[in-house]
Amino acid sequence: MTRPRSALPAGCGVGLKPQHYRDALEARAAPSFVEVHAENYMVDGGPFHHWLGRVRECRALSLHGVGLSIGGEEPLDEAHLARLAALIERYEPAAFSEHLAWSSHGDVFLNDLLPLAYDAGALARVCDHVDRVQARLGCRMLLENPATYLELEASTLAEAQFLGEVVARTGCGLLLDVNNVHVGCVNRDGDAHEYLEALPLHAVGEIHLAGFARELDAAGAPLLIDDHGSAVDDAVWMLYRSVVERLGPCPTLIEWDNDVPEFEALLAEAGRAQAILAACSRKVRP
Repeated sequence: MTRPRSALPAGCGVGLKPQHYRDALEARAAPSFVEVHAENYMVDGGPFHHWLGRVRECRALSLHGVGLSIGGEEPLDEAHLARLAALIERYEPAAFSEHLAWSSHGDVFLNDLLPLAYDAGALARVCDHVDRVQARLGCRMLLENPATYLELEASTLAEAQFLGEVVARTGCGLLLDVNNVHVGCVNRDGDAHEYLEALPLHAVGEIHLAGFARELDAAGAPLLIDDHGSAVDDAVWMLYRSVVERLGPCPTLIEWDNDVPEFEALLAEAGRAQAILAACSRKVRP
């Protein structure tokens, strides 16, 4: 059984980078919450923990994992789970999330979020892994929809259907990355609104927004790369608004991991999301 934890505030937060620690404490327009990558804090002490401890005193925290390899074929790394459990015990984050992807094989860590085929075997394996994570950490985890670039021939389930089955079987929540929805649907010639209709949106506990890069594939067709290195695209803002109009206000994060700008630029993006949340909140009031 999992124990309940406080939910993130239904406002907009930002990814917290080391160069912004002091800004996060002193900024007049404070973000609703901050999010950090768990793997950056898997040590006992040091300056990262010093600053995160100070920020945590005045900001809600979301902990985002990138290395559990939830979709991998092998059992989860129990040492990694133990380090995650220690972080959660230390900081009591309002949310913990991970990716529907794999990133390790044997003793090799590939430092990437790689796709998996959506079939019955993968579904059983992912559900087992999610169950193990939730049991070990003692909290409900959020599973993030991936950015995708191609269809795997071995898949027998659509991605949204696969995610719905995982949510139904494990009781986990969904981290809805709206940028990943747009990127994947453009790359695979899909319809983003149809994809969203097929997702278990009732399970969304957090939303991610980020930027992408534009390239061309070998055939000259548009190819979007989920690089988190620029402002949120207008198409993603439009998709985000449609999601919030349907769900109501939901905790939202601005992800900006590469070519990270000044803190004020992150707050400006967060302010744009906050305005959409506020407008949709007024619409859903009785």
